[in-house]
Amino acid sequence: MRAAMITGYQQPLEIVNMADPKLPKDGIIMRVRATGVCRSDWHTWMGHYADQITLPLIPGHEMAGDIIEVGSDVTSLVPGDRVTVPFGLACGRCHTCLDGNHQSCITQVQPSTDFNGSFAELIALPRANVNVVKLPDEVDYAEAASLGCRFITAYRGVVEQAALRPGDWFVVHGCGGVGLSAVMIAAAMGANVIAVDVDDTTLAMATKLGAMAIVNALRSENVPEQIIDMTNGGAHASMDALGSTVTCQNSILCLRAMGRHVQVGLMKDKDEYPEIPMGVVVSREIDIRGSRGMSPKNYPAVFNMIRSGVVAPKSLIGSELNLEEGADLLTRMDQFPGTGFAVITSF
Repeated sequence: MRAAMITGYQQPLEIVNMADPKLPKDGIIMRVRATGVCRSDWHTWMGHYADQITLPLIPGHEMAGDIIEVGSDVTSLVPGDRVTVPFGLACGRCHTCLDGNHQSCITQVQPSTDFNGSFAELIALPRANVNVVKLPDEVDYAEAASLGCRFITAYRGVVEQAALRPGDWFVVHGCGGVGLSAVMIAAAMGANVIAVDVDDTTLAMATKLGAMAIVNALRSENVPEQIIDMTNGGAHASMDALGSTVTCQNSILCLRAMGRHVQVGLMKDKDEYPEIPMGVVVSREIDIRGSRGMSPKNYPAVFNMIRSGVVAPKSLIGSELNLEEGADLLTRMDQFPGTGFAVITSF
């Protein structure tokens, strides 16, 4: 099979021909029809997880495709099924999984970190009975791949962690893939959404997706104070969808009393241990919540929203690429090239 492979940190990916993956007893072989190009894999390429992974490694964790083989222990899937998976594959047996929180499984494994990912014609996926999700006919491969990390992460962050109610003020700091997804979902829920970014084109897209107000952080003298003025006292909930000390602090500082900060953006290097305005957290009784991924149990709700037209993840796809183009784009994800999701659909 053809694949794009990380052979050295911060080096161009290599396009290789390699042996097809072996079928796990508890898993499937999937023919990849679409896979997203995500900034999380840029972190891998940079070497931020060098203590957790072994090179060479195929990146890619947002995927959709067709099952071509099933392992002997797989009971609910057959060749030909159109499927997707969350980016973290849960064990289904630990106390966290038994509570229904598969996204926080303490022994989960992840394609592109623990084993070869989806920048390839084929991928072997273990733990299929617990994690593989069948796609409805209304959701095509590219749209399903766009759900894979960013949209489902935004969905859980907005619906469960931010606990939004109609009429709440909700602020999204950083309008990349996760941020734009959060804008769309929160607006569909009836929240008053404010989008914050540094790029006017991205902010214009956020407006089209339902943001009722925008803030260009480069032109704002003080982002939190501006939001507090706009919301007459501060937001009910706010999300850092980028992952930097500045966006994290701004998200906390723009909240009203009893507000909820949701940290979704990954924070590495100089931002790994940000200064938190803890005095504000205490005095306003701010709730700080992390959010990472989504359990397979939530996919039916997402699919129902897509069927009804309440959300349209497909509209977030900015470009469809071939394998070589996707491999090149991955190395430039820190530059935030383009608007919306980029999806590899040709291998």
